Amino acid sequence: MTFHATSRWGNSIHEPNKKQLRDLLGELDKNDIEHVNVSVTHESEWCLGAFPSGLLVWENLENGEPKHMNLVSRDQVLSLWLMLAAGSVLEIEALPWLPGYEDPA
Repeated sequence: MTFHATSRWGNSIHEPNKKQLRDLLGELDKNDIEHVNVSVTHESEWCLGAFPSGLLVWENLENGEPKHMNLVSRDQVLSLWLMLAAGSVLEIEALPWLPGYEDPA
């Protein structure tokens, strides 16, 4: 299985290791209102995008409706990214996601 990560500024990293994924999450500490997230995408087109606020978005980039969770810790994001990298799509899909990109509150 193959996957890639996308940095906050659009750089792609093919099959990053755990340290590189942690560094990627560290990019969320920088203040940049134009480039707002980092993500990992599996070859199946399933993607997990993380935002500075703790918002985590789960979607299939080809044909899926987005889902999200709020206040997700960076450790949790890293764990889910590693699951996605391993192809554990069904396990991630089974988590308690909320519809859409974020709460309309």
